[in-house]
Order: sequence, then structure tokens, then C-alpha cells
Amino acid sequence: MATPTADPVDALIKSIRIPPRPSLLADMQRELAADDPSPDAIGRIVARDVGMSGALLKLANSSFYGGKRKAKSIEQAILFLGINQVASLMTGLLARQAIATDNAALANFWDISGRRAQAMVYLSRRLRIGEPDVAHTFGLFCDTGVPLLMDRFPGYADTFAAAAEDTERPFTALEDERHSTNHAAIGCLLARNWGLSSDVSWAILHHQDYSVFDDGATGDGVRSLIALSLLAECAIQKYQGLVESVEWNKGGDRACAYLGLSAEETDDLLDELHDSFHNDH
Repeated sequence: MATPTADPVDALIKSIRIPPRPSLLADMQRELAADDPSPDAIGRIVARDVGMSGALLKLANSSFYGGKRKAKSIEQAILFLGINQVASLMTGLLARQAIATDNAALANFWDISGRRAQAMVYLSRRLRIGEPDVAHTFGLFCDTGVPLLMDRFPGYADTFAAAAEDTERPFTALEDERHSTNHAAIGCLLARNWGLSSDVSWAILHHQDYSVFDDGATGDGVRSLIALSLLAECAIQKYQGLVESVEWNKGGDRACAYLGLSAEETDDLLDELHDSFHNDH
């Protein structure tokens, strides 16, 4: 009897190095899943890593996340921000530690991811859509497949640059053609391996597939994250001085229709985001 041939795509995906879930994150998620999560227990988990504790405090006290009060300890940061937001910030810091971005093409990767996450927290609060900590996590993780593919394929930087300029096809089409997988699929795999919420992992998988706005079978949580990320992306491009956003041209109108935003409301939101980016410096 002929032996079944191995699926080449499956073998390819196994060859891409996806960082394992950090034990600190697993412990934190276990505590958050408890019936009554303890801020003290979360504080103890964070405090196990001195570098993380310092980075978390710095982030918690940045103008974007901190209020007028400055947290002097992890306990105070948890008190001021709440355990979900602290957990979200920690997850982002752990991702930064685990995912190598020392390639020249990725010099600004975490800066842009961080800005997207901030913008999504702002939009989530401003439009009262979803949970800000979920929006933050999605904003940070939606492009994590990019550094993983860059690490795996020597020519991926060229693919990424070409896909970013394709005004017609979905971003992932050229990736699939050249590499038999794409950054959205790999990012989704990472999110699942790290135990992130299903809304986050599904939104990562579909974040550049704008047909989801018309698909009633896709949950509102997923579609909202994708719509907010398009607004965030457009604001970042404007902040960087780019006249046009290719992705916004592909999906912006559908995202605004889904969110129920008029052109005027959208312009106001983009201006607010632009101001918030400036104020964070």
C-alpha cells in the first residue's frame, strides 16, 4: 500500500520557528482564568522578572496608559490600570523579548506595533467598542508573522515590500504565491500557541481580508478589531507623512460602514489619533 505523502505546506509551517509561550505568560493566564483573579498574585508573577517589572512600570506611566497619577510599584500599576491592561502590556513585552527583530528591514517593527496598539486602545475607548486590553493585544500581535517569515525566508523582505504596494490584491496573495503561507496565518498560529483570545487569533488571520465585514458568520468582536486596526493603520501612515494608505484604500470604506462612521467622523478620529501620537512624545 502506498504511504500517504506528507502535506508540504504542513511541513513548511513546522519549519518556521514559532517561539513557545513564555512560562511567565502561562502563569499569568492561569491566574486571570481563575474565578476571582488576585491582583497580588499577578503582581508576584510580574515581579519574578526584574527587567519586565521595570519595563512595565515605564509603560504604565507613559502618557498613553498612565493617568495623572504615577505608579511607583507594580502593585500601584495594577491598581491604576487594572489587571487585564497590565496583563496585556506584559504580553506585549514578552513578545518583544521572544520575537527577534534584529533584521534591518524590521528596525521599526515594534515601534509601529506599539503605536498601533496605542491607537487601538484609544479607538476602543473612544468608540466604546470591545475591550481596550483585547484591542491592545491585537494591535501588538497582528503583524508578528512578519519577523517570523523574515527569519525563515531570505527573500521575504522583497515579498513584503512588493505586497505592501499591491493596490489590487489582498496583502497575503503574493506571500502565498511565493512562500506557500502568509504572515496572517503564521501570526494566528503564534497567537493560538500563546493562548491569546480566539477573537485576537481569528482577527489576526483575517486582518487584511476585508470581505469579513460582509460576512455575518464572522463574530462582531473579530470584525471590530479589523475595522479599528484599519483606522489605526491609516493614522500611522499619515503620522509618518505618507499621503496614501494602500490598505485603507482597499478596506477603509467598508470598515467605516461597519463601524457606522461618517466621512466627517472618520476624519475627526484620524486627527485625534494624530494628536495623540504627537502628545506621547
